Amino acid sequence: MDVVIIGGGLGGLCAALDLRQRGHAVTLVERQCYPFHRVCGEYVSNEVLPYLHRLGADPAALQPARITEFQVSSPAGRLLTAPLDLGGFGVSRYRLDAFLCRLAQQAGVTVLQQATATDVQFEMATNQHQVVLADGRALPARVVLGTYGKRSSLDRQLKRPFFTRRSPYIGVKYHVRYPSMPRNLIALHNFADGYAGISAIEEDKYCFCYLTTRQNLKSHGTIPQLEATVLARNPRLHHLLTTAEVLYPQPEVINEISFAPKSCVEQHMLLGGDAAGLITPLCGNGMAMAIHAASLAAARIHQFLQGNITRPALEATYTADWHQHFGRRLQVGRAVQQLFGQPLLSELAVNGLRLWPAAVRSLMRQTHGTEF
Repeated sequence: MDVVIIGGGLGGLCAALDLRQRGHAVTLVERQCYPFHRVCGEYVSNEVLPYLHRLGADPAALQPARITEFQVSSPAGRLLTAPLDLGGFGVSRYRLDAFLCRLAQQAGVTVLQQATATDVQFEMATNQHQVVLADGRALPARVVLGTYGKRSSLDRQLKRPFFTRRSPYIGVKYHVRYPSMPRNLIALHNFADGYAGISAIEEDKYCFCYLTTRQNLKSHGTIPQLEATVLARNPRLHHLLTTAEVLYPQPEVINEISFAPKSCVEQHMLLGGDAAGLITPLCGNGMAMAIHAASLAAARIHQFLQGNITRPALEATYTADWHQHFGRRLQVGRAVQQLFGQPLLSELAVNGLRLWPAAVRSLMRQTHGTEF
């Protein structure tokens, strides 16, 4: 096998499609079965569209919402509104991931669903990897790309430093119907120790997702109590929580979301998407970054498989590419996050930025990329 990709999110699926179109044998390992929900904001910057078109994966087939405007509210409900330079589209991961999986399978990618990678071993003598699955199978590969998300047992196996540090953050996601909100808008609403985002996806649905702390939830006992007691203090969120129709009974929840710096190469395995570094959801661009990282990784892996670069050069050039495109964006994202989630600071930030539109546009440019 030329390439084994661990994790079938956007980065893994796009990289699989890209490498297969370049003529390589690719196996993708995904622990769940498509389609399924993920805790994700489900907004994608239009910077990815040229690449998706080259892959033959035009998201227009999914009838996504067209997003052109950005809005943020302070905990008291004061609003800041700005246009999105490139704009974006909204589509559920439930639909988008399954769409990309189908295209990858049609292209000849071997997709192993409900399969879990438990270990990745690199053999110096053969210059190859062995990916060990939970069922005992071992998949040989010349290159392994890890796109398995924010946190995995593989991170423990690889002894990655961030894995041993507790993270205070949790994420909660719903799909709702909320007809009072314009469908071209992505809105971010602040509350004490967190912030929530809502934007349109396909059909008449919206994705409502928020980030808060484990302590915030613990203090209020349950998610409904947290929402009624804390989120609803923001009048924008109060209106949403009391009028929106929730489309599935229980929210999707994820724990231990870490924004700590990570490496994009571990034990000769390339890493992409959230496995390599997580931008704060406040910046709304993690999905685009995962897709862009797929394009960078696929191009370098192709060079290596063609014999044009060595493994050390593969790892060094991919690392340089990754930091060039994403390092600054992650730094700015972490800085921006410090402005929000605390009521007083959030009020000051929103009120100040309302009077300084050039600063708003600058922050947005620094957390978004350009078309590729």
